[in-house]
Amino acid sequence: MANSASGVGVVDECKLKFMELKAKRCFRYIVFKIDEETQVVVVEKMGNQQETHVDFTKSLPADECRYAVFDYDFTTDENCQRSKIFFIAWSPETAKIRSKMVYASSKDRFRRELDGVQVELQATDASEMSLDIFRDRAH
Repeated sequence: MANSASGVGVVDECKLKFMELKAKRCFRYIVFKIDEETQVVVVEKMGNQQETHVDFTKSLPADECRYAVFDYDFTTDENCQRSKIFFIAWSPETAKIRSKMVYASSKDRFRRELDGVQVELQATDASEMSLDIFRDRAH
């Protein structure tokens, strides 16, 4: 288990599930949360390959912070199939200030644990992580 400057650790399951998403493409997305009791980042939810961007955005709570990774598939202008792994720091306006501070101070350390993330997004509402934004950032 790794500790960060904020004192928040990361359970190995987070890295293992991320590696499965990256290498085996078992999941469309993974949502992580900081367990308030233990102060460690844990896996909260995994979306299977059939789930969509809409399912992903619905899986994030409206008033609580989360981290997430999303395996975004797209077709290039040359008609090649590609995918990029996005890291999303979800911090809605309505989240508690303390929660926002803990997630913000732990983000970089946690993000570094996930080797293979290609694009990082910070979002405070669904419009900041729309499919259009994914499309723009993937190219």
